[in-house]
Amino acid sequence: MSISSGGLTLATPDYWDEACRHLAKKDRVMKRLIPQFGDACLESRGDAFTTLARSIVGQQISVKAAQTVWDRFAKLPRRMTPGNVLKLKVDDMREAGLSARKIEYLVDLALHFDSGAIHADAWTDMTDDMIITELVGIRGIGRWTAEMFLIFHLMRPDVLPLDDVGLLNGISKSYFSGDPVSRSDAREVAAAWVPYCSVATWYIWRSLDPLPVAY
Repeated sequence: MSISSGGLTLATPDYWDEACRHLAKKDRVMKRLIPQFGDACLESRGDAFTTLARSIVGQQISVKAAQTVWDRFAKLPRRMTPGNVLKLKVDDMREAGLSARKIEYLVDLALHFDSGAIHADAWTDMTDDMIITELVGIRGIGRWTAEMFLIFHLMRPDVLPLDDVGLLNGISKSYFSGDPVSRSDAREVAAAWVPYCSVATWYIWRSLDPLPVAY
């Protein structure tokens, strides 16, 4: 499904309503959380290369700083494509606020896409783990970034990002009265969420920050 917002076309998952019904039936916390956020749901925007480039630019800096650097960087190429990024001058990228390491990562990302090493056309037929393995072969992309990509760009329904601090904090708050939560605790809670762990994770994030995240 697609909706328009401010000139951008945002894709939303076809499975969302079914997932919400399933989660509300299987999990008492989800039954309470889901109605609090009305029609809001996961949204995917942009293309694969731009989404991953944004995730690299945003590493280890605040959301606000990341947006500022991205806005400056995005003005450099005429269009944000792998080939255009490979033509950029390092000095111009540094002036946009990118560190030497992030420039290396962005160039490596562009090379992977430009050379065809990344099989974006084949992702539809690939499992989540196969895509994660392909993405973590790019410098600057770890498992967490790959999982965020699966959720926010490919809108895969059953991703459980156990390295995500927000997910563990939200599970602690909603299921364990604020007590610390291990990855195995989180996995036990999430057993009731299958096959819609991405959707449940999204609602856990919302419980901590009501503004929906979009990448």
